[in-house]
Amino acid sequence: MARRFASWVPFYEYGDSNFFGIDSAPAETIAARRAGFTRLAALFEQRFKNTVEQTAALAGSVSDLEFTSRYRVPFQFSGHVRRHLKSGSFVQSSSGVTVTDLDGNRFYDLTGSYGVNVFGYDFYKGCIERGAERVRDLGPVLGAYHPVTAHNVRRLLEISGLDEVSFHMSGTEAVMQAVRLARYHTQRSHLVRFCGAYHGWWGDVQPGVGNPVPARETYTLKDLDAAALKVLRTRRDIACVLVNPLQALHPNAGAPGDSTLVDSSRQAHFDRDAYSVWLKQLREVCTQRGIALIFDEVFVGFRIGVGGAQEYFGVRADMVTYGKTVAGGLPVGVLCGKRELMRRFRDDRPADICFARGTFNSHPYVMGAMYEFLIKLDSAPVRALYRGLDDLWNERARRLNDRLAAASLPVRVANMSSIWTLYYPRASGYNWMLQYYLRAAGLALSWVGTGRLIFSLNYTEEDFTAVADRIMSAAEEMQRDGWWWSDSQLTNKAIKRRVLKELIQARWASGSTSPIGSISSPRIK
Repeated sequence: MARRFASWVPFYEYGDSNFFGIDSAPAETIAARRAGFTRLAALFEQRFKNTVEQTAALAGSVSDLEFTSRYRVPFQFSGHVRRHLKSGSFVQSSSGVTVTDLDGNRFYDLTGSYGVNVFGYDFYKGCIERGAERVRDLGPVLGAYHPVTAHNVRRLLEISGLDEVSFHMSGTEAVMQAVRLARYHTQRSHLVRFCGAYHGWWGDVQPGVGNPVPARETYTLKDLDAAALKVLRTRRDIACVLVNPLQALHPNAGAPGDSTLVDSSRQAHFDRDAYSVWLKQLREVCTQRGIALIFDEVFVGFRIGVGGAQEYFGVRADMVTYGKTVAGGLPVGVLCGKRELMRRFRDDRPADICFARGTFNSHPYVMGAMYEFLIKLDSAPVRALYRGLDDLWNERARRLNDRLAAASLPVRVANMSSIWTLYYPRASGYNWMLQYYLRAAGLALSWVGTGRLIFSLNYTEEDFTAVADRIMSAAEEMQRDGWWWSDSQLTNKAIKRRVLKELIQARWASGSTSPIGSISSPRIK
């Protein structure tokens, strides 16, 4: 249904005349917004000049940049924003908890490098440098193993509590292999994923928008719901259940991003106890039905605890995938599993195999950096970062929420340890603007904007206070500029009705060259 609806949605955009007043705000508020936007655009042009110019020069040749630049904000606003609030994607250096762009601007980093950066960039620079030196004599010899691989395998099996390991080139690939092995050993066809969960970009685990073909052997069930357990108890074709523990922060919703912030309905909340109970129920049903329970810890692995989600929630999985951080900053995918599920052949049927290879799996330089990561993981300074981890980050979130509430700012944070989401308790169509005020305040966000802030665990109290102060100042400036104006008629329901009306208008006028109502012509970009 989502794919069908996406194909129906027509393009339209707000022009300069209505960009600032889609919510029928009074004239003085519209004037304040326009002035604030102009001031911000001038600041961006001056402060980020070199970074933006180099990004623009590359954008037409790199499809990733083309995609991310168009989907930072709701598409109706995107054209005007891209013309006036130009964002750069280059950085020159990193140090501590900061990154520096090509213009010398220093930002506190909240991107987390898509989850790679758990312990701070200097930590990973050291892993890569020492790992490269350790394997230098072997170099890029593929197929054979460098001796450090033996240590890595032993340590990963100790951490996961499982029997065997296989190495892959990405987290997506590790999940693909886990599902393939589950199907091979159970002789069943279907995988189960939960609504909104991300497990990579391959077809079977992404059945909605973004996948050009339907996923035909996938069940998408509701997280934290008894009906999902009933499906698992009654279906006979389920090979495995995939769980992404990060989904506990926003159950049954897609990963939050500012490109969908047309209103303020985004919510997030994490209840560790409730999710632990749910995982135990899943474990019980999967055991009863001979279904492989797979924890996809590509994102959260080593962030919420040394033993990951299994340790954190008190539930043992049949297979666990890791990625991101475990190779000390280099690309990797890791699958750990029970011996009876990891075997790729049958003793009694030698021609019946489950094939999986990859040219660069166990690359010596990756294994070297992984060795250094796992050695450092056992060091006293790193272990100290895990003590009281939840209490520390929950308290930081609480303090910031208290400050935001005291200042009557319509922004709140929800967190799962050091992974945060900003949400907005007051109806507005302009919440996505906050990402630009945050950038102007010296905070680096990923392209999804305020949907996901990822702190590395080496943030000191001084560092965090600096970030909190910048969030406060950015939100206060945005409020002064009128973006969060509201009255009794402005509700999330009313905003959605307006957007739906615009979509219908644009759909009916598809191919027309004349403006319709308060929007610009469809298909004219």
